[in-house]
Amino acid sequence: MQVNRDHIGIFGKMNSGKSTLMNMLTQQETSITDSTPGTTADTKVSFIELHGLGPVKLFDTAGLDELSGLGTKKKQKVLNVLKECDLVIMVVDPSTNNFETESLVVTHARELDKQILIVFNLFENSAPDTSAIQAIIPELRFFLPSVTLRAIDQGERAMLIDFVLKNYEPSDRQVELLPFVEPGEFYILNIPMDKETPEGRFLRPQSMAVEAITRKWAYPVSYRMNLKIARSENTAHEKKRFDDFLASFTKKPKGIITDSQAMDIMSNWVPADIMLTTFSIMMINFGSNGRLETFYDGATVLDNLHEGDKILIAEACNHSRIQEDIGTVQIPAIIKKRYPKVEVEFNFGREFQQNEKLSEYRLIIHCGGCMISNQKLKARLRDLHNFDVPITNYGVFLSWAQGQNALNRVMKPWLTKF
Repeated sequence: MQVNRDHIGIFGKMNSGKSTLMNMLTQQETSITDSTPGTTADTKVSFIELHGLGPVKLFDTAGLDELSGLGTKKKQKVLNVLKECDLVIMVVDPSTNNFETESLVVTHARELDKQILIVFNLFENSAPDTSAIQAIIPELRFFLPSVTLRAIDQGERAMLIDFVLKNYEPSDRQVELLPFVEPGEFYILNIPMDKETPEGRFLRPQSMAVEAITRKWAYPVSYRMNLKIARSENTAHEKKRFDDFLASFTKKPKGIITDSQAMDIMSNWVPADIMLTTFSIMMINFGSNGRLETFYDGATVLDNLHEGDKILIAEACNHSRIQEDIGTVQIPAIIKKRYPKVEVEFNFGREFQQNEKLSEYRLIIHCGGCMISNQKLKARLRDLHNFDVPITNYGVFLSWAQGQNALNRVMKPWLTKF
């Protein structure tokens, strides 16, 4: 029977202590250690059980700074191993003064959305040289969790393992798309279908919701709301159509999942005894592996913005945008009306802002993330966490805009504190 294991790779320069760290983790002479540069000629692999994490596959890689022809081949193999890893542990000797190798590891790992932890390995018996650590390139010093230890000291193994457990999220953690769905119940999907909506198919979040509801032996029902009429002087006509639709059920629907842009209508029209949430909230909770509370907490920043604050609206796809686009029109309009002197900037596509720029923002407002992988979304969250930059989400924001009661209502299906 095949065992699912987290893949953890140990990377760095020659003689930085990678093999010693490997032996610390395995508690045996798994890798040969010697002061001779290039002792690790090929990647060493060990299968162990780490308490608190479970089955693990460890990779002790060759130094990436070997300059020979053979070193070039080793380098390519090491970078191929990096692709396999769920977690990259980079071992750094802080007494050195050239960190090009470490920068290379960070660059490749970030391009692949890998989780990265830094181990500053001290070779002297004296106290850590904090001035040397402060000289490390910014990518190591500010963006990534780090620990300082002596890999040769087995007594510090527990500290290393605690550090890994605290900062690493196993790759196999999963959350349900719609955990609140009950068998035999009706769930309405409110899909306004604006000019951006492609013909012949639902958007990915809508299709995923239909599948998840059906799989749980419940009944998804689609409803197309006319938002233009609902917001016009003929709103009563659209309200009656919606009320008649709800009344047509012999069994009252259990919940409604709505397009976020309809929250100004749905927060008032949906009866209090019917659950209400949004597709965007569903997707960001799923993609972040249940970190919805992070996005709720981020929304609290919206109550305390000041002149000169900068907000980044991040959308993970490059769809064609129309006049009523949520990210470029609707959300900025709400911000401008409430906080006219707050600056709004945009980031479109699958590539995120460079780290050094992220710290400029008071808040990130992110889309549902349905067009990027869970790994990429979690990589973005790690960047923002390391910078202590709050993040919220389209669905959370548009619910907040309707008041605290509306926001609490869409959170209730997901978070027990509501």
